[in-house]
Amino acid sequence: MGQVKLFADSTCDLGAELIERYEISIVPLYVVFEDRTYKDGVDIVPSELFRLVEAKGTLPKTAAPSPADFMEKFAPYIEQGRDILYISLSSELSSTNQNARIAAGQFPEGRISVIDSRNLTTGIGLLLLRAARLAEQGASLAAITEEVNALRGKVETQFVIDTLDYLHKGGRMSGLASFIGSLLKIRPIVKVTDGKLGLHAKVRGKREKAIDQMLSEMLADRDAIDPETAFVAHAADPETAVEIRELLLQKGFRHVLLAEAGCVISSHCGPRTVGVILMRR
Repeated sequence: MGQVKLFADSTCDLGAELIERYEISIVPLYVVFEDRTYKDGVDIVPSELFRLVEAKGTLPKTAAPSPADFMEKFAPYIEQGRDILYISLSSELSSTNQNARIAAGQFPEGRISVIDSRNLTTGIGLLLLRAARLAEQGASLAAITEEVNALRGKVETQFVIDTLDYLHKGGRMSGLASFIGSLLKIRPIVKVTDGKLGLHAKVRGKREKAIDQMLSEMLADRDAIDPETAFVAHAADPETAVEIRELLLQKGFRHVLLAEAGCVISSHCGPRTVGVILMRR
């Protein structure tokens, strides 16, 4: 057990195996359907989320953990004498980071470091893996914080959306109104830029064409890519994710990990979304 305890929220999408291996504690966000509230990844899983959306015809609302939620999770480790590093969902997308900072302020100064990932899903996960390896080596909280802050701008996240209904209804993307009527012909490629989701490209034709274009662009400058680890994230489409994983391995990545988007991410991007997350040098 290292001196630095790692925390993330449920949007990191690392999966149970990696979370257990690196002893990462997860603070769940909330998914709200009408009068019922679920903890992401605890009370509800993506397959149930999609079933409810189809049955109700509406999207759920999502909510950040409260400062009290974070305080409850942080307190036992501070009492044990351990420092805490928490890497959050982008502050441009949620108040999660802000609430964690409020909670951290209730503990002795310098014991908890709250980092805004400026990203989502395994864009957070890549940073967590780097932090975990440093923690295993005995690095201090200050040293890990400095390294993660230096790396977060090098994470590139792009994904292909199969249906715009979820993003549009959830209000998570601007500039969509002009082509909502062309959903059957246009496949959007979404990119995380400056912590925000933005429409990166509109590809006419089959979904496979959009995926090919996304990969072609992301892999164009091979020398600028860190080939150690990449993620393929998906929402209810493991088959396509495996195909992309095999392609990335053929392109020279040493480790390509699969991740299923949790309920909060899935509620905004919708089913059959697939994405690639990698690190630039």
